[in-house]
Amino acid sequence: MSGENMFLYWGSGSVPCWKAMLALAEKGFTNYKNKLCSFQKKEHKSEEILALNPRGQLPTFKDGNVVVNESNAIIEYLENEYPNNGAKLLPSDKAGKARVFQVYHELANMHSVLVDGLIHYKMFTPKDQIDENQLQVRYTACRKEMGIWDTKLEKGGPNAYIAGNSFTMADCVAFPYLAIAKRLGMKLQKWPAIDGYYNRMSVRPSVKATWPPHWKETPGDTSILGDL
Repeated sequence: MSGENMFLYWGSGSVPCWKAMLALAEKGFTNYKNKLCSFQKKEHKSEEILALNPRGQLPTFKDGNVVVNESNAIIEYLENEYPNNGAKLLPSDKAGKARVFQVYHELANMHSVLVDGLIHYKMFTPKDQIDENQLQVRYTACRKEMGIWDTKLEKGGPNAYIAGNSFTMADCVAFPYLAIAKRLGMKLQKWPAIDGYYNRMSVRPSVKATWPPHWKETPGDTSILGDL
């Protein structure tokens, strides 16, 4: 199955979009129809997308007549509906399945601390309104969160994935967060296990195939996380 009945609306550099695209690539769906939308032009608020996703958010995904919008829901949908297509993103054994579910949902902490707590604060708060004490609190929280994931990966060994010894749906979620952090100046080498994981993942075929196109052309603003 190549995904010819699927359609994805997406934005370049969007962590949620990249998560869904990684899952599609890993499941072997390479020929799905898609539309790259511009956030700057607010194309995600177009009538075309709002008809499918009233929140006007990306990714917006269709599989035939089925519409699934939230990125994590798209990942779960693909694995549940097409378990034998492409890579298996969820182990079949009870312990492995529990571990992946745990990490998959635990990664919400990374989103909260890294994206909502720090990246959005620095990107969208006028410089003259940034509270230095509040910024340091957010830096501390981010360092702590990175330390937790570094310890998890270190315990897994030199070739560990985020939730065990094989690539799973949890990796579809984890990697885009680390990639955007690095692009915005985070020095991943401060957390050796995370750095090793990032380097292993960055050469994975699904990652290379779905790398945000505009990242290849323009550098990120490293001042956002360069002081972390």
